Amino acid sequence: MSVTPAPPRVLSIAGSDSSGGAGIQADIKTITMLGGYAMSAITALTAQNTRGVQAVEALNPDLVMGQVDSCLSDIGADAIKIGMLGSPEIAMRLAERLDTFAGAIVFDPVMVATSGSTLADNATIGAFSALMQIATVVTPNLPELAALTGREEIRPDEVFEAARELAEEQDTIVLAKGGHGDGDQVIDYVVSSSGKIASFGHQRIETRHTHGTGCTLSSALATMLAHGQPLTHAIRISRAFTRAAIEQAPGFGSGNGPLGHQAVRKLKRDEED
Repeated sequence: MSVTPAPPRVLSIAGSDSSGGAGIQADIKTITMLGGYAMSAITALTAQNTRGVQAVEALNPDLVMGQVDSCLSDIGADAIKIGMLGSPEIAMRLAERLDTFAGAIVFDPVMVATSGSTLADNATIGAFSALMQIATVVTPNLPELAALTGREEIRPDEVFEAARELAEEQDTIVLAKGGHGDGDQVIDYVVSSSGKIASFGHQRIETRHTHGTGCTLSSALATMLAHGQPLTHAIRISRAFTRAAIEQAPGFGSGNGPLGHQAVRKLKRDEED
């Protein structure tokens, strides 16, 4: 009788999205669909839906750290995904606690929700540096990359240089996501402190249902790294999963709707059948 191998353990540290499209909820769906064991440490509670964020309350940093310690001291983790932080104190305490973590850390520097609502104040953004310095990969979109490098905006021809600057400054690998750019093609750059590692492109999907795209991609990447996939292959799989989830969006809500995480596994089963 064969023994089923244990799934890789992935801890998501992020905010809760009451509508289920982003944050912890999107992370748990993604990790599960990709064969991982999902755990969570919630940093903030939000009242939100596809139209926007109606309320936000950051949790006490002691409670956040208690959740992290509970998971790591017992079950352990092979990879960690960090998303919305809630406060600068949470950011700094996480950086200190995870400094010796042996697995991969994927940091998605969430600043603004898809709806345009602010999810990180200037003090919290200022504390991002400590987390970027311990992260395996940082996954900013273009507005986030601009903020992290002191630019007002980033033109298409400036993406690589801005990503390289951030990678050098923080001694990390940057996955600069091009979804907020213009044009029919979405180009993502993977850049280390020594230069470009790879670039990935695909045809832009014209849809308003993109709520939780960044959360999905970063948690997928953490899961694939936990599976032991090499970085560029892990990114390739994570992008494919995210794209499929966008294509299978259920169409919920009157604003920026959620992705169809649950349909990606069904599609895979259909292909196998």
